[in-house]
Amino acid sequence: MRRRLTPYLLILPGGLWLTVFFAVPIIMMLSFSLMEGNLIDGFAFTFHWQNYTEGLSTYGDKFARSLWYGLLATAACIALAYPAAYWIAFKAGRNKSTYLFLMLLPFFVSFILRTVSWKFVLADNGIVLGTLKDWGLLAQDFHVLGTTFAVICGLTYNFLPFMVLPIYVALEKIDHRLLEAAQDLYASRVQTFLRVVLPLSLPGVFAGVVMTFIPISADYVNADVLGGSGNVMIGNVIYLEYFNNSDYPMASALSFTLMGALLVGIFLYARLLGTKDVLEAAGR
Repeated sequence: MRRRLTPYLLILPGGLWLTVFFAVPIIMMLSFSLMEGNLIDGFAFTFHWQNYTEGLSTYGDKFARSLWYGLLATAACIALAYPAAYWIAFKAGRNKSTYLFLMLLPFFVSFILRTVSWKFVLADNGIVLGTLKDWGLLAQDFHVLGTTFAVICGLTYNFLPFMVLPIYVALEKIDHRLLEAAQDLYASRVQTFLRVVLPLSLPGVFAGVVMTFIPISADYVNADVLGGSGNVMIGNVIYLEYFNNSDYPMASALSFTLMGALLVGIFLYARLLGTKDVLEAAGR
């Protein structure tokens, strides 16, 4: 009996933690999303599904913008993270731990401070643009803050380590003898990368996309600090509905709609990439 109960006892603390701090809030938020009322008169559970339809019709463009920004920033993270992870895994030698530490070093600073620092860097008369304007390389009215580019830069910078680490782990697990075998079979470096390294690193890419796309699409700090009125994301709307307007049903409905859209997107991504192939590659 003790041997049978041991696995369940081992997962009990984690299960209770997830139940209290994940399952219960999710159920409460789902309940709120079907309520109607206001903060003064109170809220009543009435299966008010109109919160979802009204949220989509009112803020549909914000949902689309959030998903689009998520795709752009995730693609930028892949483009920057894969070469960095590849170099650390195969070329850094004994200094791998040092470079990984440097990659994670910004995480010792608050997320807000890291985002605000970009505001100073990209300021119209800041250290970068101001210098280029003084040199006559940019027009005096050129600006970056308040644009889509500034928001994407902030999102990419803040979530880049979440892409680097899983890709690095996947590359680190690759047996170097496979690369030597490919070279012995007269494969070029490009062929070795495309047929050996890339397929075996797909589990890391898959994990990195999941770990970056979801929080990026739900982020509101970068759009608020670096963007303008034309760069509002759905996270900003949820924040305003909850804290400023105290419209808890609408905020909950928008949160669940975003959650559903992200789950569908990740599922389609897994199907497109081939979850079975990814798992097989991870097993190898």
